[in-house]
Amino acid sequence: MRLLSLAASLLFTAACAHQQVSVTTPTSPPPSGLVQGPETPAPTSANTVDAVNPHLLESDTTARPPWLKQRIAAVLAERKRNPITRILRYQYEGKTVYYISAPCCDQYSQVYDTRGKLLCNPDGGITGKGDGKCPDFDKNKSNEKLVWQDPR
Repeated sequence: MRLLSLAASLLFTAACAHQQVSVTTPTSPPPSGLVQGPETPAPTSANTVDAVNPHLLESDTTARPPWLKQRIAAVLAERKRNPITRILRYQYEGKTVYYISAPCCDQYSQVYDTRGKLLCNPDGGITGKGDGKCPDFDKNKSNEKLVWQDPR
């Protein structure tokens, strides 16, 4: 029985290994303009990696502290990140704070006070829960304003 099962598995694997699969992405809309039958629409031009909430479309450029301007210049001097860097201003624990999004993957995002002192890393890292110094940040932040996002 075991030999029969092994033989069936090998036969199945060999049969599947010889099939070729072609994957294509459409680059133009269907002739009718509508999706019917096997036709598929062209890819959208909307960026699906860097979604922006509709209420965050305009940057608030008022009174950026010098340390924050330096941080923005440093980001612009680097290669564009994916996801792009965003800086948001919030009220947290009765104070104004700046949240800088993580550059990638398992890296930490950062929360700074108005003088540029790092307060905590609220998210990111291997667990996605940050450094644990402000576990209530997401729940208790308020008055969100987009300060800057990488325009590239």
